[in-house]
Amino acid sequence: MVGRWNLLILALCLSLMVLSLASDCPNGFVYKRKQGCIDYDECEVDKGDTPPCQKDMDCINTNGSFICKCKDGFQSQTESSSAGQTCRDINECDVDNICGANTICNNKISSYSCTCRDGFISSTGVKEFHGNDNVTCTDIDECGDKEENVCGQNVKCINTPGHYRCVCNLGFGLKSGKSNFTGNQEQCEDIDECRDKEENVCGQNAKCINTPGHYRCVCNPGFGLKSGKSNFTGNQEQCEVIKCDGFEDMLTLTEKFPVSHDVMTQLKKSCLRLKQNQTVLKGEDLLERLLFMIDDLSSCGAFSSNRKVSTLLNVVEIALRLIGPFIKTPGTKKRSKFTEVDLRVHMGAHLPQGPVNISSKHAKADIQWETAAGHPSYYPGFTMLSLLTYEILEKSAGYFSGMKLLNNQSFEINSKVVTVTVSNRNTSHLEEPINLTFYHLKESNRTHKCVFWDSSVDEGTWSDRGCSEVTSNPKYTVCSCNHLSSFAVLMATYKIANKFELQLITWVGLPLSLVCLFICILTFSLIRSIKSPRTTIHLHLCISLFIATFIFLVGISHTENQTGCAVVAGLLHFFFMAAFCWMCLEGIQLFRMVVLVFNTNFKTLYMMAGGYGVPAVIVTISAITNAKGYGTERYCWLNLELIWSFFGPVCFIIIINIFFFLITAWKLAQKFSSLNPDLDSCQKIKAFIITAVAQLCVLGITWIFGCFQFKEDTIVMSYFFTIFASLQGVMLFVMHCLFSKQVREEYGIILSRICAPKKKRYSEFGYSNSSKAHGSKSTDTGESRI
Repeated sequence: MVGRWNLLILALCLSLMVLSLASDCPNGFVYKRKQGCIDYDECEVDKGDTPPCQKDMDCINTNGSFICKCKDGFQSQTESSSAGQTCRDINECDVDNICGANTICNNKISSYSCTCRDGFISSTGVKEFHGNDNVTCTDIDECGDKEENVCGQNVKCINTPGHYRCVCNLGFGLKSGKSNFTGNQEQCEDIDECRDKEENVCGQNAKCINTPGHYRCVCNPGFGLKSGKSNFTGNQEQCEVIKCDGFEDMLTLTEKFPVSHDVMTQLKKSCLRLKQNQTVLKGEDLLERLLFMIDDLSSCGAFSSNRKVSTLLNVVEIALRLIGPFIKTPGTKKRSKFTEVDLRVHMGAHLPQGPVNISSKHAKADIQWETAAGHPSYYPGFTMLSLLTYEILEKSAGYFSGMKLLNNQSFEINSKVVTVTVSNRNTSHLEEPINLTFYHLKESNRTHKCVFWDSSVDEGTWSDRGCSEVTSNPKYTVCSCNHLSSFAVLMATYKIANKFELQLITWVGLPLSLVCLFICILTFSLIRSIKSPRTTIHLHLCISLFIATFIFLVGISHTENQTGCAVVAGLLHFFFMAAFCWMCLEGIQLFRMVVLVFNTNFKTLYMMAGGYGVPAVIVTISAITNAKGYGTERYCWLNLELIWSFFGPVCFIIIINIFFFLITAWKLAQKFSSLNPDLDSCQKIKAFIITAVAQLCVLGITWIFGCFQFKEDTIVMSYFFTIFASLQGVMLFVMHCLFSKQVREEYGIILSRICAPKKKRYSEFGYSNSSKAHGSKSTDTGESRI
C-alpha cells in the first residue's frame, strides 16, 4: 500500500516538472519530448477548424509564426500581412493592349481571357487565349472566303477590317436610296436610265434602250454614227444622216463593166432603202450579186493598181456588213468562179459565246463569238462573221512597200487572199487574237510571213504589223492577228545580187571557154594518132559543154518569150546532164580497164546511149511531170521545184565516179607492187586516173558551189561558182590537151608545118616518124601516152 502511494507521488512530480518546462517555450513553439521546443505550423489546421487566413490568401508558415499572402490575381487592400488583412481581385484588362490588336479582354476571378473581335479570327484557331500566348487576330475576308456572293446578285462586296459592305454595281441601286448595305437586308435593282435620267439622254435622232445595269442608244432609221458603230451611250457620239456614198469609189472602179456597175448600184440602193427603213432584197440575192461582181472584175483584170485593190477590199467589207443582217440563221456558204464565202449569223437578245470556225478550200479562221459581237454594252442583238476567199487576187496584189526587206530579199504571195469581216466595228485591236490557217499555193520550206492589207499606207500594201506566225510547214501556215482585215501569207525569196563583177567574169570567161572547147573538139576529132575510146569520151564531153555554154551565153536572160525561155532551159538541162553522163562513162571505162579486163572498151553505140540517151530520158520525164518548171522570172533555167531533177543525177554521178576512182586506184597500186608489172600500161592508167579525177573535181566542185545559190547571203559562193563555171572549157583544155605530152607534140608538128612551109618534107617525115613512134609505143587498148 505504501508503495502505490509512492509511485503516485512520483508521477505527479514528473507531470509538474514537464508543465514547468513547456511553459518555458516561446509563442509559436511547442515542446516535444526528446526534441524540446520546436516550431508550431499554424497553417496546418484540422478539418472543421477555421484557417488562420482568409479564402483569397495563401498561408505561409514562418519560424515561430505565419503570414498571409494574397493569391495570384489578387492584391492586398492593406499593407499589413497579418491575418486581419483583406485581398481584392486584380483586373488585368486595365493594362493597355494586354491581349493585342483586334481583341476583347474578359476579366475573371484571379485571371483573364482574350477573344478576337467579330470579323477577326485567331492565328492558331483557338477561341480564348492569353496575351503572352503569341496569338494574333487577323481579318476575316467575308467577300472572298464564302462560296456564294454574300451580298447577292448585281452587287459588289467590299471587305473592311472586321466587317464588309455591299455596294450595288453600276446601273443598279437600292430602293432605300442608301449607298451600301450588309447581309440580305436589301437587294440591288436595275436603274432604268432611260426613264430616271433627264430627257433626251441619247441626244437627238436616237432612241434609248434600257439594259440590265446599263443602257444603249440606237440611232433612228435614216441616221447613223460616224464611227460605224451600231449603238453608243451618253454624249460620246451623235447620230447623223446616213450617207450611202461608201460605194462611190467602187462605182468608179466598175464603170467600165456594166454588170459590176449594176451590182454596186443595187447595193447602194439597198443602203438607201435601209436608210429609209424600207424593205430591201433578200440577203441571199445580195450576196450572190456581190460575188458575181467580184468575179466580173477579176476576169477583166480591173485591179491594175494598189488603190483599186484597196477599194475592192474596203467596199467588200462594207457590203458584207450590209448584207449580213438579211441572211437567215445560222448562215450560208456560197461559191462562184473566183470567190468563196462562208458567212455565219447569230440573232437573239443574249450575247453569243464560244468558238466558231469558218473555212474555205484554201483557208480557215478560228474566232470567238464574243470577238465578232463586240462589247456586251454595245450588242445590238445581231452578230455576223464571214470569211471571203479571192481565187486570183494574189496575182494583182503584189505590193510590198510596207514590208521590211533584208539584203537580196523579196516576197511573193503563197496563199489565197481572204477577207475576214464581223459585225463588230471596233476590230483595230482585239483582246483575243484570231487564228488563220492558210494552205500554201506552192509547198516550200522557205520562210513565210503572215500579213494583212494596209490601205492606209501608200494607197495599199501588205504589212505584218499585228500578225505573227504560230506554226509553219511546207503545206500550210497558221497565223495569229490582233485585228481584222484582209490577209495572206508571203513567201520570202532571196536573189543573188546582180553585181557588175560577176557579169564581167561571166562575159570574159565564157567566150574564152568556148574558144578552148572548140580547140579541144578539133583536137580530138581531127588528130588521128590520139584517137581512142577515151578521147571519144573527151570529144563528146567538150561538145556537150560547148553547146551548153553557147546556149547559156546567148539565151539565159531572154525571158520575154515564155515558150522560148522554156526551150532554152530544156536544152541547158539536156546538155549539162550530157556532160556529166560522159564524165560518168569515163569513170566506168577506167573501172572496166583496170578491175575487169585490161583490154576492153565500150562500143560506140553504148556510149552514145549512155551519154545522150540517159539525159534525154531525164529531161523528157521532167518536162512531162512539170513543164512549168522550165524557165523562171529572171532566167531561162530550172525553177526550185525542178532543180533536183538536175542536181539529183549530178550528185549520183559524182558519188559513182568517186567509188570507181577509189577502186581503180587501189587495183593500180596492187599492179605496181606485183613482181612483173606491165609498167607502160600501168603508167598510162595512172595518168588516166589523175586526169579523170582532176576532171571530176573541175565539174563536180563547180556544181557543188552552185547548190549554195538558193540561200541568202551567198555572195562568196556566187563568185566561186561564177569563176569555175565560166572557165570550165579553159580547165578542160589545160588538162586534156596542154598536160598531154602526145597532144603537145602533135601541136608542135602542126605549128612547125604552118610556120616552116619550106621544110615540108622534113615535117612530113617527122610527122610520119612521130606517128610510127607513137604507134609502136601504144598498147593493145589503143590509148595514147600522157
